[in-house]
Amino acid sequence: MRKYNSTINNNVCLYCLFVQDFTKPGEQEAVRCDTKAQLTGRGCTEGEIISPQNDQTIDKGESLSESFNNQEPIQLSPQKISLRLRSGSPNTFKVSFKRVEGYPVDLYYLMDLSYSMKDDLENVKELGKDLFAALKKITEHAQIGFGAFVDKTVLPYTNTNKEKLLKPCDENDQQCQAAFGYRHVLSMTPKEDDFKNKVTEQFISGNLDSPEGSLDAMMQAAICGDKIGWRNSSTRLIVLTTDAGFHMAGDGKLAGILEPNDEHCHMDNNLYTNSAEMDYPSVGQLAVQLEKNNIQPIFAVTKNVEDVYKELSQMIPKSEVGVLSTDSKNVVKLIESAYNRLSSKVTLTHDNLPDNVQVIYTPKCKHPGPSGETEGVCENVQVGQEVSSFSYSCMKDKSFTIRPQGIKDTLTVTISTNCECQCSDPGPSGHTHCRGKGNVSCGICSCREGSIGQFCECDVGGKDEPALRASCQRHNGTECEGRGDCVCGRCECHTTEGGNSYYGDFCECDDEHCEKFQNKLCGGNGNCKCGKCECFKSHEGSACQCGVSEEGCRTPNNTVCYGRGTCKCNRCECKEGYQQPRCQTCLGCTDPCQTKLIKPKCSNQIARQLLISAKFRDKSRTTPHPFDFFLQPSILKEIQLSVLIRLPPDCPAPPSIAAIISGSIASVALIGILLLMLIKLVIYTKDLKEFKKFEIEKKNSKWTDGVSPMFLSATTTIENPTFTGE
Repeated sequence: MRKYNSTINNNVCLYCLFVQDFTKPGEQEAVRCDTKAQLTGRGCTEGEIISPQNDQTIDKGESLSESFNNQEPIQLSPQKISLRLRSGSPNTFKVSFKRVEGYPVDLYYLMDLSYSMKDDLENVKELGKDLFAALKKITEHAQIGFGAFVDKTVLPYTNTNKEKLLKPCDENDQQCQAAFGYRHVLSMTPKEDDFKNKVTEQFISGNLDSPEGSLDAMMQAAICGDKIGWRNSSTRLIVLTTDAGFHMAGDGKLAGILEPNDEHCHMDNNLYTNSAEMDYPSVGQLAVQLEKNNIQPIFAVTKNVEDVYKELSQMIPKSEVGVLSTDSKNVVKLIESAYNRLSSKVTLTHDNLPDNVQVIYTPKCKHPGPSGETEGVCENVQVGQEVSSFSYSCMKDKSFTIRPQGIKDTLTVTISTNCECQCSDPGPSGHTHCRGKGNVSCGICSCREGSIGQFCECDVGGKDEPALRASCQRHNGTECEGRGDCVCGRCECHTTEGGNSYYGDFCECDDEHCEKFQNKLCGGNGNCKCGKCECFKSHEGSACQCGVSEEGCRTPNNTVCYGRGTCKCNRCECKEGYQQPRCQTCLGCTDPCQTKLIKPKCSNQIARQLLISAKFRDKSRTTPHPFDFFLQPSILKEIQLSVLIRLPPDCPAPPSIAAIISGSIASVALIGILLLMLIKLVIYTKDLKEFKKFEIEKKNSKWTDGVSPMFLSATTTIENPTFTGE
């Protein structure tokens, strides 16, 4: 077991231990945590400063294997590592990878057997020898399997006519197998003859549309490992050969298939049984299962779909695309080239990364990729890696896994944070620093039951501690608003960042956090008091940003906002309903003339009558006039009369409700009659046209001159049964 200790960074936060009276009255104990320069400046010596260090332990670090000898090889080292990290402090460790010489290879040849691949199938039947020869160059422990696919056997993908399902090819093709979705033909075998014989037995099939069910086939080949025959220790390859695109999740709706792909194995008698009941997998689902089962796909496709599969390859890790010739004769060379590209590229990534932990990969090789947080890419065998913990809460035994893509080997990293205090009580209980009512722990008083406070100076008495602390809490349940300490049931407020003090019963007030204007507190035109601006007499506004003035609120009749609002910051703030800028109009207010069915034409006459009546009432009578309640101060201000005249009102009569209803009914009836007449006219015109057509056909018809059998005279024949003819 090897250990590594990281170097202390003097710029990180350190802690001052045993200095008593280190904190000033009202100051938080958190000031004990600071940089080394700040702590020593306040009188803390080197021996009283502690700083937790990172600790790294390799729990399992077996050496890398040189070659494959029929045992489980080691290609990644170390295999297990434990990190005890200080929050915010980075730690670096090295991960080495070396591909074992002669490492086994399992290759599953997955072929499109739709009708357009007829020529390719004939060539593949002869490729067994060359394919095994190419794999032997890589390893002596190679195996090959074979599978085939077309598409789902439902409309609109396949003709569901019974005869077409049995023989979906052209009538001239005698060798044609029935339509199918995916068929597993040959499990992994090291025997060349087995591969050749099974492939020779295959015939072409067919379907209707161009895209094929290749994702269905790849999903089943990836997750049905026991049927395919994947070995635990091997490089797993799926070689997909096709000349068409692929269906994906959602395409099943065209056939009424709504059930999503469940990513489970559904193979019976080597056939995918849920092809017609389950939708195609999504690209994301397929990528997850390929990575989970350490399978690297090689897409051997024709030129016409190369771009499609290159885009697919970008979404599937550790995959390659090669261009297949029209007759698939170059497939062996294509596979060999793609395998070399896959095996020469080492990509480290991780799974299940805990929250607040960041991983940075720094490749160290001849051709390194850029440093990154998601993966490290290298063309050589070593990849350096930096793990940084940014945890702001304690973490214990959280693990994540680092693995090379496409390889079984893994590194398990276990992380815990160093949150415990590395100090002990320096003396017996009843320390004088704590008024004899507690002991000192890491320089801070830990009071006995019945006493609380920074120095245990407060006796709880008849109240329990929660009750005392509750008296320091306002509405949000935070003690002293987080700005002070609760001492004996009262808040002792801390100092602010500006050097002043918080104040108030709950330390809720300070004079440094008021609204600003032009980057000045209260615009420089007032004082900040408990979070609100108290403006000088010459200014107003929430940030004292406005000079006191009513110039912008004056109306033509020399009032302020027409008496219907207040002037603030030289703008009218109107009462409810009245509109800016001067509160002159009220869109939602009721008009007394309208409420009494009085039209605007007579309103001025009534207003004059009211004004005259009011003047008479003031001098000659004590009872109110019937129209007195209409009198409005705003009308009296605007109308000035020098002649005393009583004019009779001249108001138009209100509309007749009965006339309106009668007119509406008559209009609806008239419209209905007109519509019926129009429909009748259309029908009559159509019938007349058909009748004229019949008359013309009748004139042009040619009748035969023969006599109808119905009008021939009856013929009676009588025979004597006893007459023999002699």
